[in-house]
Order: sequence, then structure tokens, then C-alpha cells
Amino acid sequence: MLIASLSVHEAAHAFAAFRLGDRTAERLGRLSLNPVVHVDPIGTLLFPLIAITTGLPLIGWAKPVPVDMRFLQHPTRDFAIIAAAGPASNVAMAVLGAIGLAVLPGVAPGDIAGRAVLTPLFQFLDYFVIINVLLALFNMVPVPPLDGGNVLMGILPASGARLVELMRPYGFLILYALMLTGALGTLLGPVAYFLLTLLGVR
Repeated sequence: MLIASLSVHEAAHAFAAFRLGDRTAERLGRLSLNPVVHVDPIGTLLFPLIAITTGLPLIGWAKPVPVDMRFLQHPTRDFAIIAAAGPASNVAMAVLGAIGLAVLPGVAPGDIAGRAVLTPLFQFLDYFVIINVLLALFNMVPVPPLDGGNVLMGILPASGARLVELMRPYGFLILYALMLTGALGTLLGPVAYFLLTLLGVR
């Protein structure tokens, strides 16, 4: 589910860039839902596996979609739109998963066959919604190189955008500090709970 969600996320970036005039990602084969072209061996496979087995708050990621701003008609605005496309795709997938949960029929107490089929499907869709809500929220944290930082650079005046850009070399250090101190969970937890409740998952 994580690999599939990250693949759609990156394909959404590539599609938005393509629609806005930059064909760099398309030429590199990134305008695709095929996970092979998006998977980063360390960020998509190794780090999440370590996190699952150890419980450590490690960051997972896919290969970033390259964007050449020279091909964008409105570089600052368009780059922000491209950045927002990834988290927007996760929100869309979370909504689709929630709709799937809402339309699934209930299981009668004595229906063993129905329980065997529907219970795993309920669990799958439940985790699918949760993963995509968390991916959307995490990626919209306004710290570069996350999408939220890139969106912020697109909507701030030039002076503010320069300040955000100065954070870029230290972005992952800032994120690890937020996670290890519990600040990230404190900030995102209530928002995630609200969205999951709104979607009928919690």
C-alpha cells in the first residue's frame, strides 16, 4: 500500500508538470503508475522496513520527480501547483478508500464465508485510508524538501521564499528533530484524527 500510494503521489507530480509545460519527467519515464520507476531502494524499501521492525520514526520517500522550471510559463506559481499535486493525490486516494469502506456490506454474525472475504478487505481499505492521510499531511509539512515547503515558496513573497529556501539543506535534520521530540506527532496528530473521523475511519 505504501509503495502504491507513493507511486501515485510521484506520478501526480509528473502529470502536473506535464500539463504545465515541463516534459522532463515524461521523457524520463516518470509519467507512470509503475512503482519500478518511482521506488527508491533506501527510502521506499529499506527505511520503511526498518521502521516497521524497530518502531523507529524513520522517513520514507520515493525518487523525487525532476522539474525544469525553465519550461513553466509561471515558474513560481506552477512549481507550487506541481508540489501540491502529490499530497492532493493522497487525499483523493483516501477519499476513494473511505467510499469503498462506506459501500461495503456489513457481515452477519454467522456468515463465516462473508467474514473471511470482507474482513481482510475492510482492513486493507482502513490501512489504505490511514496511510494516504498520513502521507498527505506529512508531505505538506512546510519544510523543504517536502512538498509543503515547495508550496510555501510558491505562495510567499520573494523575501519569505528566500528564507524557506535557506532551510533546504537542513530540512531532514529539522524533520528528524520534530519527530524525535514528538513535536511532529503533536502537530499532525489532531489533524490526522479529524480527517480520519471525517472520512469515517475513526
